[in-house]
Amino acid sequence: MSYIKRNDKPYGIKQTSKETLEKWYKLMTLGRALDERAPNYLKQAIGWSYHAPYAGHDGIQLAIGQVFDKETDHLFPYYRDMLTVLSAGMTAEEIILNGISKDTDPSSGGRHMSNHFAKAELNIHNSSSCTGNHTQQASGVGRAFKRYSHKGVVFSSQGESSVSEGYVYEAINGASNEKLPVVFVFQDNGYGISVPKKDQTANRKVANNFSGFKNLRIFHCNGKDVFDSMNTLKEAKEWVMENQMPAIVQANCVRIHSHSNSDRHELYRDEYEKTYVEQADPLAKFRRMLLNYNRFSEDELAAIDADVKQIVKDAHKKAMAAPDPKPESIHDFVLPEPYSAEKYPQGVHDFKGEPKKLIEGLNETLKAEFRHNPDTFIWGQDMANKDKGGIFNVSKGMQQEFGKDRVFNGPIAEDYILGTANGMTRFNDKIRVVVEGAEFADYFWPAMEQYVDSSHDYWRSNGKFVPNITIRLASGGYIGGGLYHSQTIEGALASIPGVRIVYPSFADDAAGLLRTSMRSKGMTLFLEPKALYNAPKAATPIPDDFEVPFGKARVRREGTDISMITFGNTTHMCLEAAETLEKEQGVSVEVVDIRSIVPLDRESILKSVKKTGKVLVVHEDKVFGGFGGELAAIIADEAFEFLDGPVKRVGATFTPVGFNRILEAAILPSTDKILAAAKDLIQY
Repeated sequence: MSYIKRNDKPYGIKQTSKETLEKWYKLMTLGRALDERAPNYLKQAIGWSYHAPYAGHDGIQLAIGQVFDKETDHLFPYYRDMLTVLSAGMTAEEIILNGISKDTDPSSGGRHMSNHFAKAELNIHNSSSCTGNHTQQASGVGRAFKRYSHKGVVFSSQGESSVSEGYVYEAINGASNEKLPVVFVFQDNGYGISVPKKDQTANRKVANNFSGFKNLRIFHCNGKDVFDSMNTLKEAKEWVMENQMPAIVQANCVRIHSHSNSDRHELYRDEYEKTYVEQADPLAKFRRMLLNYNRFSEDELAAIDADVKQIVKDAHKKAMAAPDPKPESIHDFVLPEPYSAEKYPQGVHDFKGEPKKLIEGLNETLKAEFRHNPDTFIWGQDMANKDKGGIFNVSKGMQQEFGKDRVFNGPIAEDYILGTANGMTRFNDKIRVVVEGAEFADYFWPAMEQYVDSSHDYWRSNGKFVPNITIRLASGGYIGGGLYHSQTIEGALASIPGVRIVYPSFADDAAGLLRTSMRSKGMTLFLEPKALYNAPKAATPIPDDFEVPFGKARVRREGTDISMITFGNTTHMCLEAAETLEKEQGVSVEVVDIRSIVPLDRESILKSVKKTGKVLVVHEDKVFGGFGGELAAIIADEAFEFLDGPVKRVGATFTPVGFNRILEAAILPSTDKILAAAKDLIQY
């Protein structure tokens, strides 16, 4: 609901100290000097190829930075927030370093697009170009504030048109439901690039779209006016701190220039409108007020202007002399070094205990790791209600032991589930988050925006932030689930760098890989073959401390005549086919379970291929576009001279997986299909 501001306003042209007014004017003048200088770098082919001018947003951006406390608060700016971050503590030199993409740019070391400002040391977060997506991460930091009783607020800033994105609604819905201390600032300049606001939303004030949300206050201010913006932001922060609930601040701004240096606003704005926004210039208005109310003389302001010119000149000189990124650095910070798994360096054991089902291995490991690290959390859909623990009960009993603060339900909003995991791990490097990214892997696609964004957070921030997240997904078919319940998605996701992908097929590997995932820094996609959760063939003894290193394949069956390279559900089919081939034809089959897709154990794969000379790549996913194509290409490229036949593949047909069991059997690989392919290959 909307919030009526109090009458007491601590900031005004008369009430504010001259020292403060001087600081504000200097920041505003410095910001505008950089804003106007930025296009010149592009014209001179120096850099700053993307610049989104902020002129017209001066009041609200100054206010965000001034109300922000770098010791207690966190800030998620967007690409137009140049004055915001200057006001929050970044320097002119750091702004230029970002603009011309230097190695010493604190935002990303030249890895991210210019005009995307960040400084980890000031709690100013590196946000992606995906407009508005950082709202979910801001909610995640707010959740960490609440869990750890941290006294501060999270500021999330964006333009009004990005509020049309569905994940922004997810973020604000989640923040209001969980009562998170987040201030969402909408800087409303009336346009989404060239699209006017009337084409975005029926409400003239987009913040009013949220007027029915409980536990949420909406503030409105004139974002062109320094004092109204300052008073409103201060009051919003105080309200959030006092009530521990989120707020929205809608700031009415103008955009004086084009959306960016690749946009021509004269193509969609008439001369009257262009003249109006120029006359509404907040900096010019603020300067006139300082003179008209006799707070400063013309000479005093001219001296500040001259000081700003020198600051920009010096900053330019230093930034131009700064080193450029080195080409060889592109491989730095793709993924952090994982937990070493030193107890079982090859990921094998000789433990002789009672066999446990795959689902038991997962459940017991989750609980053991929650006991090991009290800064571990898990959430997802339908996973923490009374005695239930996920749709398959993998997390059964966890909420009872570890409480609702660490084990809880997420809304049916997959992007929010993952986005808040990203945000929560930004608060503290000790935090580890496990999420059930969706009830079935097929439902994970709505989270892809956050998945892609999180995949390059470590690289994009030049190593300053890494999301420490394990994404668990129940994957694959053989359950008669059909569409949205039987697909496996590793082939589509393996091409995205920055995420480890593992796919166990036995209970001990599931437990060992999960332990390593949860103890490692970085993001891991943990795919669980749900058809094997309770399958006796996947049950094994599991040492209590078992660990499986990433990138270590496991030879399930030694052989000399043909290699089967596989993982997941099809591992068991390959073992069955291998036994049949040996019994019926005396063919010795080696079965290599890769377990880890990213990173991949090339050495073990190539060693097997060189030994047998014939290779069959088998997986559950579609042959066309499946990960087996990458395996086949690696083998053909690096072991061609050892091959005695073509690299053959077995997988699903290039169709969706059907619901009827007859259709499912026709689509998915089987022991018989593997046998037939192997017999063909043996003939070479």
